[in-house]
Amino acid sequence: MNIEKLNFDIHKIFTLLPHRYPFLMVDRVIELEPHKSIKALKNVTVNEPYFTGHFPTRPVMPGVMILEALAQTAALLTFSEQQQDFANTLYYFVGIDGARFKRVVEPGDQLILNATFERYMRGIWKFKAQAEVDGVVACEAELMCTVKKMDADVQ
Repeated sequence: MNIEKLNFDIHKIFTLLPHRYPFLMVDRVIELEPHKSIKALKNVTVNEPYFTGHFPTRPVMPGVMILEALAQTAALLTFSEQQQDFANTLYYFVGIDGARFKRVVEPGDQLILNATFERYMRGIWKFKAQAEVDGVVACEAELMCTVKKMDADVQ
């Protein structure tokens, strides 16, 4: 197995994803096997804006934010496979199948994000994705995403 251990830090992620605070949901890539799988992490902190309302007395990371973190992780795997001008490229999350939430994610948790490439057909990438905390599955889903070039006048 040819798994590359990478120092894929936040600075490299900034060059690949257009997201910024408070919506960038991946802090580091831990492992990457091109064309196959990726493992990344998100440090969940109480400073994140959604915790003020979800929920004030018991902060819980919203499921949609966990799914977004998984989609951003899948995007990083996709971008590792394609050589392109990332500055003019957007990655769209286009579908979710079989999403299941199995554990609450709270401030102080470290979310380990895994995505495995399943197939590419007609411009749609499909991944199996799983988020874990302390080795326990918090969320799993199949994700569909697409990559589009931005129009020059839209930037």
